Amino acid sequence: MILALAGVARAQTASDETAPAVSLSTLVSEITAKNPERQFYLEEIAAAKAGVRISSRLSDPALSFDIGQKRLRDSTGAKIGDGAVWSVSVTQTFEWPGRLSLRKAVANRQVELAELGVARFENALTARARTLAFSLYAANAKAAAIREVSDRFTALKETFLARDPAGVTPMLETRVIEASELALQRRATVAELAVQAALIELNQLRGVAADTPLRVAAPALSFTSLPATSDLLATAREKNFDYRMRLVELEQQGFAVSLARNERYPAISVGPYLSRDNVGDRETIVGLGLSVPLPVTGRTGAAVDVANARRRQAEAAVLVALRELDREVITSAQAFSTKLAESRRWSPDAVQKFREAADLADRHYRTGAVPIATYVELQNSYLDAVEALLDTQSETLTAGLKVQQLTGIELNPVEIKP
Repeated sequence: MILALAGVARAQTASDETAPAVSLSTLVSEITAKNPERQFYLEEIAAAKAGVRISSRLSDPALSFDIGQKRLRDSTGAKIGDGAVWSVSVTQTFEWPGRLSLRKAVANRQVELAELGVARFENALTARARTLAFSLYAANAKAAAIREVSDRFTALKETFLARDPAGVTPMLETRVIEASELALQRRATVAELAVQAALIELNQLRGVAADTPLRVAAPALSFTSLPATSDLLATAREKNFDYRMRLVELEQQGFAVSLARNERYPAISVGPYLSRDNVGDRETIVGLGLSVPLPVTGRTGAAVDVANARRRQAEAAVLVALRELDREVITSAQAFSTKLAESRRWSPDAVQKFREAADLADRHYRTGAVPIATYVELQNSYLDAVEALLDTQSETLTAGLKVQQLTGIELNPVEIKP
């Protein structure tokens, strides 16, 4: 099963290599513009704005119409007459002063929350797109290096098998090459499947078919140091999307408490009415009706208690969010600084030197100038160096983007150039 998957992945990788290379920045822009999930958050803003328009309006007037049959008798029970009676009225409810403005304030905070939700999603989407794009590039680079070394072992094994082994040493060397080739096949399978996993998720973010070929151009990563921790914490408290949302929710709950207190005073319904009685003498009544709910059940007082409890919950959520934000900023900044220091220990041509050494060992081993142990060690060292460098760059990129997400601004710890 693994070999079959590897075969499919290898075939797909071959088609990816023929696709034109796309720069990392171009790919991120495409994903941000075309991601279908972004539309969900945009519609949330539209719904919240519609709620603002509704909140500032009076309720619709109520039209009521009553009709019935009236029979009129005198004191002796004799029938005087019968006929229809009807009445019609229009009632408009007027809110207590300040209530509509409070409802509008609550609705406006909902719009602000929706806008922060969109900004948070776009920020997270951009970071995820950059991480996935670099992961696809790194997986392709690892797979290419593994195929390069695997081809060397395969060619060497075929050379050994074509000879008539004379003695124990050539036979043992052949077994060493065969064992190394098997181990490389497993590494190649893992690398090819990693390529496909990153490709599928990237294509889903782009909104295209999962098997669409894609190749990411080699990005030039330039890592810069972060500001002081105190500056990072101050910036995060000012611009972090999650923390700002908690503050807006607290403000919204404050307005909700004021609204609940205002709603303790009953709304007044006023409206004209017309009544007509055609039994006996014709009688017409025109008047003005007034109705006020009687707050005898205690529901309005309970609503104030609920609103106060929600406000206290929002206050607790702000404190918890602040502690979590400080912890995550410090942890992420330390992780980035550690990974940055590790990446700076690599010389720019380190991988190229290991590659040249592996190629040199291959040529000299065939002439007998290099022992089998040195040959195998240099091939594996080349692969280990490629994987270590790419993994370090990927981890540094991930940590830097995490710091950017937490602070909510472009700190540029990672400058990505096409």
